[in-house]
Amino acid sequence: MSAKLVLFGAGNIGRSFIAELFASAGYEVVFVDINETVVDELNRRGGYDVVIKHPEGTDEVLPVRGVRAVNAAQAQAVIAEVARADIAATAVGSGALPSVAKLIGAGMAERRRRRPGDPLDVILAENVRDAASVVREGVRAQADASGGASASASGGASADDAADESHGDALLGLVQTSIGKMVPIVPADVSARDPLVVFAEPYDTLIVDAKGFRGELPPVDRIRAVDDIRAYVDRKLFLHNLGHAAVAYLGFQADPAVTLIADALGIESVREGAARAMSESAAALAYAYPSLSPGDLHDHRDDLLARFANRALGDTVFRVGRDLPRKLAREDRLVGAMLLASRGGLPFAAIAAVYLAALGFAAADESGRRNAPDEEVVRLAESRGAGTVLTTVSGLRRGDRDDERVIAAVTAAAGR
Repeated sequence: MSAKLVLFGAGNIGRSFIAELFASAGYEVVFVDINETVVDELNRRGGYDVVIKHPEGTDEVLPVRGVRAVNAAQAQAVIAEVARADIAATAVGSGALPSVAKLIGAGMAERRRRRPGDPLDVILAENVRDAASVVREGVRAQADASGGASASASGGASADDAADESHGDALLGLVQTSIGKMVPIVPADVSARDPLVVFAEPYDTLIVDAKGFRGELPPVDRIRAVDDIRAYVDRKLFLHNLGHAAVAYLGFQADPAVTLIADALGIESVREGAARAMSESAAALAYAYPSLSPGDLHDHRDDLLARFANRALGDTVFRVGRDLPRKLAREDRLVGAMLLASRGGLPFAAIAAVYLAALGFAAADESGRRNAPDEEVVRLAESRGAGTVLTTVSGLRRGDRDDERVIAAVTAAAGR
């Protein structure tokens, strides 16, 4: 029998990346999802296709086979799958993660009865800085609600060990990741013909936390285990996500008619502004994390700019830039990077210029609709100024040294 991966989330990242990675290594993949159409189609067909969009315009079709699915509403069926899994993963997004954690917790309780002493590692493909903490809290809440595990710590164990054992923590590996793969939205006419097909870029390396595993690292070629996962999570947020957003915001500022990210990068001022902002953030990352070398970060910056320019992905300025309340938040890509730079005494004027450009972001989707929360942020900036957005939407605090430096940099850019 092949090893089994239970994968919470049959969305774009789940289907195009995590499932493809493990299925190609010989794993049976069991999806858990709430989308009845997707669940039914996966069970009917037992597979689907991933279309890799190469930058030169060619498409490569990767067939993913040997998969099935369980509806997340069927809790007992999900619990049984978790209890029998060889490894699990999540790709559901921050909003659904607490609910998934409860199912994992219930599955762990059943697993201890069926496979006592057998650990379960859960790969968290979430791009959430504290995904492991969110899942751990949900698993513990589930254990507390069900009266905890019947097992107790051994006589020589500490009180903390006993607590871990009662919550199942000793057997549950929560493996944080840095997800760098870009997955564009499938056009509506294509998904209407095939609700399972997904598009993706060629990049296919999954960076995982080597210290998160309770069991052995899975034998999957494209997994890269690192010791300092926080450095790579922040690299994704403050270099990849920051750079992508910079192209969107600077692109719209330079030419509101530009639609594709690839076309925005064709504007010299946009490419240069994004590259400068990414370089400032790279310097801050190198300061904060010795495991990230300046040379490697510079190479990663250049590789990202080349990947962003992949016209075959069809990535739009609207999709990349939308959701200003989240993307301008204190810990997110722009403000978080500026705070990191400030703590190191490093410059961040180019990032501040990107933040300022975001305050005028009014791109629309293909039907001409703008994102309502984004409109509110833009109106606030127009009526009250950048300083108000910084202290309300971005949550910066007056009187804090680094927060004040960020406020000063952005307001100075607004005054020029």
